[in-house]
Parts: sequence; C-alpha cells; structure tokens
Amino acid sequence: MEAQMYVSQKRNMSLLMDFYEMTMASGYFDAGRQNEIAVFDMFFRRIPDGGGFAIAAGLAQFIECVDDFRFDEGDIAYLREKGIFSEAFLAYLSDFKFTCNIWAVEEGTPIFPGEPIVTVEGPAVQAQLLETMLLVTFNHQSLIATKSSRIVRAAQGRPVMEFGSRRAQSYDAAVLGARASYIAGCSGTACVLADRMFGIPALGTMAHSWVQMFESEYDAFKAYAERYPDNCTLLVDTYSVLKSGVPNAIRVFDEVLKPMGIRPKGIRIDSGDIAYLSKKARKMLNDAGYPDAGICASNSLDEYLIRDLLQQGACLNSFGVGENLITAKSDPVFGGVYKLVATRTGKNYTPKIKVSESIEKLTTPHLKKLWRIYDNETGKAMADYLTVYDEDVDCSEGITLFDPSETWKQRTFTNVHCKLLQTQIYAEGKRVYESPSLPEIRSYCAAQLSTLWDEVMRFENPHRYYVDLSQRLWDERHRLLVEAQQKAEHNG
Repeated sequence: MEAQMYVSQKRNMSLLMDFYEMTMASGYFDAGRQNEIAVFDMFFRRIPDGGGFAIAAGLAQFIECVDDFRFDEGDIAYLREKGIFSEAFLAYLSDFKFTCNIWAVEEGTPIFPGEPIVTVEGPAVQAQLLETMLLVTFNHQSLIATKSSRIVRAAQGRPVMEFGSRRAQSYDAAVLGARASYIAGCSGTACVLADRMFGIPALGTMAHSWVQMFESEYDAFKAYAERYPDNCTLLVDTYSVLKSGVPNAIRVFDEVLKPMGIRPKGIRIDSGDIAYLSKKARKMLNDAGYPDAGICASNSLDEYLIRDLLQQGACLNSFGVGENLITAKSDPVFGGVYKLVATRTGKNYTPKIKVSESIEKLTTPHLKKLWRIYDNETGKAMADYLTVYDEDVDCSEGITLFDPSETWKQRTFTNVHCKLLQTQIYAEGKRVYESPSLPEIRSYCAAQLSTLWDEVMRFENPHRYYVDLSQRLWDERHRLLVEAQQKAEHNG
C-alpha cells in the first residue's frame, strides 16, 4: 500500500496533543463558539512516593512551545486528509494567533495537590489545544525534579550525579530529566547533550569496558591517570574491589599522580556490598596517604538505599544515580490534570465544577489566586491559600484558615505575611515573562525548599501541608455541588 502523503518525520510540537483536543476545538469553532472564553487549571492530585511536596519544573520548555505555536502548510494538509475538519477551521489554524492569558508557578517552587500550577484563560479553542503539551511538559519534569530532590536530600549534602540517560524513556526524557534533576539539586549529569544545551556540568570518567580493554587493571588505571591526571577517578570493581581494584588505584596514585604533585579525585564502586567495601576502601586509602581521595557509589541507587548506606556508616563522598532517578521508577506517574474551572462573558466569570464519585477528583471552581503564608519569625511556609481571583489577602493582622474537607478544623496564623505564587507569563497572547537562567532556577529551588518544615520533608508519613480555601471560594464550591446534585436527581 502506498504511504499516505501527509506522514512526516518532522516534529511540530503544536501537534503534540490528544486527537480529541483537535476535534473539540473544531467543534467549538464550527458551532460559532471559538471566541468564548474558558479558564483551565493544571493541577495534580497526589504527591509521588507518598512524599510531603512536589517541585514545579518545565515552565521554560512550555514557554518555548507556546512561543512557537503555529500550524504550517504540511500540518494543515495532514489535518485536511483526516476528512473531518471544515475548511473554515483549517483556515483559522493556518492563520493562528495566540491570545490567551497564562499564569504559572515559577520553576523550582514546592507545590501541593489541588492548587493551580498553571492557569490558562482564553478562547476555548486555543486553551483546549494546549492541554497535552502543557501536561506532558510539567508532568515529566515535575516528576523527575521531585524524585531528584528526595535523592539529593538522602545524600545529606554529598554531591549526587544524574547518571540515567541510557535508561531514560526517550532522548527528550534523558535531556529534560537531567535538567529537572539539576533544578532539584543534582550536581551534574552524565548526559553531554544536557551540558551542551543547558550548561549542566557533564561528569563521568570510565566504564568497566575501559578496564577490560587493557592487559591488566593496573595498565588501564595508569593509562587513564596519565591522560586525565586532574580528574582521576578510577572504577575499582571490575575484578575485585579490595584484592585488586583499590590496591592498583593506590599504586597508580603513587607512581603517576604523586610525582606530578597532583592529588587523586578518588575511586568509584559500582557493585557489591557498598557499605562494607567503602569502609575497607577508606581505610586502605587513608593508610596509603590519600584521606582526601573521595569514594563514589553507583549501582541502582535510590533515596532509601542511600539513606541506609549512610546509616550503616558507609564511607561515601558522592553518588551516581541512574535508572531510579531518571525514570522515577518507584512511582513513575506525576498525574497532573487540566480541567475547566470557569467561563467568562465580558468581565463576568461563571465558575464550573467537575463532580465525581471519587472525592479526590472533585475540582475547585473559578479563576483563582494562589497564596503562600510565611511565618515572619522563622521564614517557614505555614499553608497555602486559594481565593477567588478578585479577593485580596491581608495577613498583617493575622489570618484564620479552615480545612476545606473538615471545616471544623481551624487555625489562626499571626505574625505572618502572604505571597502570590503564580506569576503572569502571557497577557492576551504576548509573553510578559522572561525565564530565569537554569542556575537561577536551581538557586531559587534551594531557597524555597529551605522554607519547608522538616516534618513536611520526611520520606515516610510526612506532615500534611494544608491548601485551604477562602470562605467565599468554599461557599461557591459548595453551591455548585448542591446544584450538581439537584440536577443529577432531576435527570435520574
């Protein structure tokens, strides 16, 4: 069978969408509803790994896609071949002009379930077409940043290197996963392309194949030290860590590096009982006069293994973490969703709600503001607070919040201040936000993590961080729930 002419290997990220987004957009257009204003929230419902918080990441890549949102002649030809889209709609796409407002939480911000991470307000056709592109961008990078943060925290200040490119789910996942891990605190990556694109330090020395290529382990170490004396970290577990690997490394340090006046970087252990081997290797290095030589551990590590190794007294200075980080193997779905929360006619908003048999799938209606409440004395984040878009919050005299699910639970915060978490990215289609540099995002993330209480950062049974609703927003949600129930009973 002859191949269809519209098939193309060229990627236009504007077509990174589920097909129903295009059919709905076409339906809105053909019904004359293309200019009706809709408001969508992107939020997530559950923190991966049962953690206390997640980390927002991916905004810069989303902005790149929106900036370049268009449909070329080939795209239009492809859609025409589907045979279900009107010529008027295809002409609209050919002359597509983006006019939405978008607000988003900045990258590196700790985020919590139920709160709007990204809000899109604009013509329903346009807002609908953004759904998949937005979700895949934020879901992936937020997932990897969240997992990386757990691993970095487990290392207790020791450098963590992202070593997962070969186990990532795709080329993009490898590169953007490295970016997300760097935001969350990893010290560098094995991925050269990530260094080339984003300036993330590319790190790494040798694989077992280097050692195997030489007549002896000693010859392999000697050749490497002679070629890279200033970055000499030797992989010592190809044959036997304690019987040959560490002794040969010490011999090379003595015979090659010491005469040059260069101190070795250290050794890497990639297999075996790493706690036991690292202790023995540490003593051997110390006894040989290399107490400053580091010991790096790799081999399918995650936050729990790293924590256990350190609790067992492992003598480790850094970690290389691969598959469990780059795939978030223990909980590999972030689960962000994109839901309609309001429509607008003129300046008047009509809030919308999605009701479900599952309470966790209940949405919070309306165009909203997201606030974070900080304690003035400690600088710690106390709670997040959702209000209707035109509500202002004054915390100067204190503020009383209530649990939106268990409304009898109330708490008054005093000596606090409030900060809006979302910032405007696009105003009527024009970008009004400049993305910070990656090092700035990384520094911002570290600063924001320092505002969280230790109890929120626990791996197991973390303290629940509250995302509460204003009285007005809660009343609006309750009203819509009652109306929805009445409609269901009437239609039943």
